[in-house]
Amino acid sequence: MRTLLTNGSVYSPADPHATAIAFDDGVVTWLGDDTGAASYADGADEVVDLGGKLVTPAFVDAHVHTAQTGALLTGLDLAGTTSLTEALDKLSAFAVQLPADAVIDGAGWDETKWPEGRPPTADELDHAGGGRRVYLSRVDGHSGVISSALVPAAQGDGYDPSGRVERDAHHAVRDALSELIGPEQRRADVKAALQVMASRGIGAFHEMAAPHIGPLWELPIVREMAEELGLAATLYWGQPGVFEHVETYGLAGLAGDLNADGALGSRTAALREAYADRTDHRGHAYLTAEEIAEHVIACTERNVQAGFHCIGDQALDNITRGFELAAEKVGIQALVAARHRLEHVEMPTEEAIATLARCGVVASVQPIFDALWGGADGMYAERVGDRWQGMNPFGSLARAGVVLAFGSDSPVTELGGWEAVRAAAFHHEQGERITVRAAFQAHTRGGWRAAGIDDAGVLAPGTAATYAIWQSDADLVVQTPDSRVAAWSTDPCAGVPVLPDLSDNAPVPTCQRTAVGGRVVYESEGWSQ
Repeated sequence: MRTLLTNGSVYSPADPHATAIAFDDGVVTWLGDDTGAASYADGADEVVDLGGKLVTPAFVDAHVHTAQTGALLTGLDLAGTTSLTEALDKLSAFAVQLPADAVIDGAGWDETKWPEGRPPTADELDHAGGGRRVYLSRVDGHSGVISSALVPAAQGDGYDPSGRVERDAHHAVRDALSELIGPEQRRADVKAALQVMASRGIGAFHEMAAPHIGPLWELPIVREMAEELGLAATLYWGQPGVFEHVETYGLAGLAGDLNADGALGSRTAALREAYADRTDHRGHAYLTAEEIAEHVIACTERNVQAGFHCIGDQALDNITRGFELAAEKVGIQALVAARHRLEHVEMPTEEAIATLARCGVVASVQPIFDALWGGADGMYAERVGDRWQGMNPFGSLARAGVVLAFGSDSPVTELGGWEAVRAAAFHHEQGERITVRAAFQAHTRGGWRAAGIDDAGVLAPGTAATYAIWQSDADLVVQTPDSRVAAWSTDPCAGVPVLPDLSDNAPVPTCQRTAVGGRVVYESEGWSQ
């Protein structure tokens, strides 16, 4: 099938001034101006007048929990609640529609934004949920609260009689919930998440599965639904030593949410110094440097990607030492060739960044974290004081030569590529901002590179027809290579492809069509009329 798009703006380094592009059987065959497009119109199965719309490579979300994202879409979403009272009212309204034996799986609450300043208790969940089994995950996914009916499932360290669960107890509750919910509901959850991804211009995603997040049987569901709907899925499983799963489940690696520590919001991230708001506590390091090295070595020797979730500076110290030990065993070249990856990388030192660059490690990061929780008045400052100023250092990572791949960590934050691009360009710390152009590349080509695929994420002859078409109420601007935020150039001779103006909180573009390998996976109603 041949598709020709004309009269638009095509974001491509192969031709910065392209206004038209042609695809044949899922591959880009030509791009240029509208005059040259005329010869491609003959015999085309589809010719679309873009009316000035923007065509870009589709986004890659490099860190998603698909089933859990869908559960939030189909279940109880507490993101954005402004008080404990509001959250409990939402729970009550949701529960009253369900049978008495229902299981309520909710998420998204953030007590740091509530005047009460605390999570709900088991007694409050019992009352609001009408005695039903209730689990509500904190926004970061590293702790939660449960009703009394789920207390028997909270096995291991980390259970508090108030109903709060973290660490082993939290993982045990999630295991129990997965079995209670079952495959059919999970299939519906995954489908809902993938449909939203496609509607937001996301054509590919990296599933970050792990034993503490969901059972292995969810992985085939994610792959099956992705194939059915047409999105490109890259699957990871965060558990060391289980190399038999790599072939069985088609994994890209034993990586992703293999936790070196927890999260700052739940005070489970491992810190060198105590939390500012809990001075007797430094979080939890789940892996030693030696355990990290062992996993990296084993994966490298088998040509499998290794990777870890790491947020706190102590966890990143352990990561750094682990990679240094691995380099002593297998050599730097072998590590670079394996292209291992780290998730979040929120509090790295200069030494850690240098080690990542030297070892060819990809940093899979989430710019929305800084947008939501950075700044002098944000959650990071509340948890770690002035240390927030060194967090999420995208600029430092990029300047050191570390490959960046952007993701949402959905359901921790919402799916949305342009929002992440803007967050990276408008980082709270000016020295850690990167250009919109660099941020867009991290959310497209960077995601493919993180999965070991170097010839995707760009629109040029011979590459896959994986693209999105955007309608923007904001102007398209030509960005100079050294601009950061608002230093925009309108000189069309600058030779830099156009991107939407994301400054001053301009509205983000809306997706009109998403295609993956030429297959249309989303189209807004009447968009080309």
